[in-house]
Amino acid sequence: MLADEDLMQLVREGDARAFEMVYERHSTAAFSLAYRMTGRRSAAEDVVQEAFLSLWRSGARYDQTRGSVRTWILGIVHHRAIDALRRSMVHDRRRASDEGIEERFEAKDRTDVQAARRQEAGEVRDALATLPDEQSKAIELAYFGGFSHTEIAAMLDTPVGTIKGRIRLGLEKLRGQLGWLAEVPA
Repeated sequence: MLADEDLMQLVREGDARAFEMVYERHSTAAFSLAYRMTGRRSAAEDVVQEAFLSLWRSGARYDQTRGSVRTWILGIVHHRAIDALRRSMVHDRRRASDEGIEERFEAKDRTDVQAARRQEAGEVRDALATLPDEQSKAIELAYFGGFSHTEIAAMLDTPVGTIKGRIRLGLEKLRGQLGWLAEVPA
């Protein structure tokens, strides 16, 4: 049985059977992540299809020095799911605007709250970007993906204790950078 890294080399060379084996090994975890992020089966299926299509087209971009094939695939799925959620939000906003729902809210209050949330979200994103990849990935899967430590460990092919440690260290660093957020009244 070939290792994932060996299969990716074959995928790079256009080997459809190797691609099929990579898909068989990782599609369940990919679907699980996509479903947890999107909340809809059809959206999750689309995300996984887009992610694996991207993998087929860009297999040459896999760099084993940056992590396992599983981590790389879940990263692609994560980004595709975020893109899908953004597209869905834009579509929902357009529909809501067309139906006049937005006029029911007082614009100033809504704008102030949205601006504050956007600013906080940007600061959290920036802080997450300063963490080592393995810490930010574990935190994203736990807090944005909703996965348990055990599920994350299985996805990333890493011991549970290591995942817990990465999350703890990452959160400590975030707390140091974003401590002021805890002091702001909700």
